[in-house]
Amino acid sequence: MRLVAQSQDAALTAVQVFNNPLIRFKSENFIVLMNIAWTYLLHAYYRQARVEYRYYQGTGKGRRYDRTAAGSFKYWDLRKCLAAAECPLDNETQKNLSFLIGLRDEITHHMSPTLDQFVSARYQACCLNYNRYVKQLFGDKYGIDQHLSYSLQFARISRDQLSSPSEADLPASVRSYIARFDSDLTADELNSDRFAFRMLFVPKLVGKAGQADEVIEFLRPDSEIAQTVNRDYIAFKEVERPKSLPKAIVNTMQNEGYAKFNMHHHTELWKSLDAKKDGKGLGVSIAGAWYWYQAWVDIVRGYCEENAARFR
Repeated sequence: MRLVAQSQDAALTAVQVFNNPLIRFKSENFIVLMNIAWTYLLHAYYRQARVEYRYYQGTGKGRRYDRTAAGSFKYWDLRKCLAAAECPLDNETQKNLSFLIGLRDEITHHMSPTLDQFVSARYQACCLNYNRYVKQLFGDKYGIDQHLSYSLQFARISRDQLSSPSEADLPASVRSYIARFDSDLTADELNSDRFAFRMLFVPKLVGKAGQADEVIEFLRPDSEIAQTVNRDYIAFKEVERPKSLPKAIVNTMQNEGYAKFNMHHHTELWKSLDAKKDGKGLGVSIAGAWYWYQAWVDIVRGYCEENAARFR
C-alpha cells in the first residue's frame, strides 16, 4: 500500500500547509498537494482493481507504453483518472476535483491571497471527500481524520472577516473561471456538501461544567435551530453565490413550463427594472459578460408566473 501511504502524506501536508499562518501561497500549495494525494489514491485503487492506468498507444500485442525521457512509464494524471469509466468517485466529488484542477491552471504563478477564504468551502469539501474515499476504498485504518484536530485561532472571528472577500477582490481571470465553471453546474451539484462544505461558527454559552470543553458543537441540518441559523445567516453573509448567464435563465424558465419566454423578454424585463444598476446586487460583470444572481432568477420566475397566460 505504498501508493496509499504517499497519498496520505500528500493530503496531510496539504492541510498542514493551508493551516500554517506563515504560509502565504495557501491555495497554490493546497491544490497541488491534494492533486497529488487524489492521483496516488486513484492509482492505488486502479492497481487493486487491475485497471491499466499507464498511457499507451495501440492495442493488444501491438500496445506500446508511453515513457519519460528516463524510460519510466507515464501514469494517468488526475484528469484522466476522473474520466475513466472505472472511476469510483461520485459526481459531486468529481466536480469538486475538476474545479480545483482548473483553478490550479488558472492561478499558476499568480498570488491570490483572497482566494484562500473565498473558495475555502470547496477546499474543505475536498478534504472531507478524500477522507471518506480513502476509508471507503481501503479501510477505516487509512483515514486521516485520526491525525487532524480543530485548528486553534489567535483572534475571534469578526463580522469584517466573515463578510469578505467578494468576487471584486479576485483577479479578473479567476472570477471568470469560477463563473464559467459554476454556470455549468446544476443547483444540486452547486449546493452539494461534496462540492462545497460550508460551516457556521457561533460563540457558545453554557450553563454547567463540562459543556464548554469542546470548541465545536454539531447540529442536525433538519433541526429547528439549524433551520433558523441557515435562514438568518444567508442575509448576513453571501460568499460565492451561484451565478447564471441569461441563456441559462431563459432555459430554466422554459423548462418550468414557460415555453414562450425568450431572450427578448428577458432583456426587456431587466431593462424595464434597471436591474444592472450599481447597488441593486442582482448580478455582476465578469470578463465582459453579465452573470445574474439567484435573486434575479427569482424575480424572473415571479414575472413569468404573473404572466403565465402569455408565456405558457
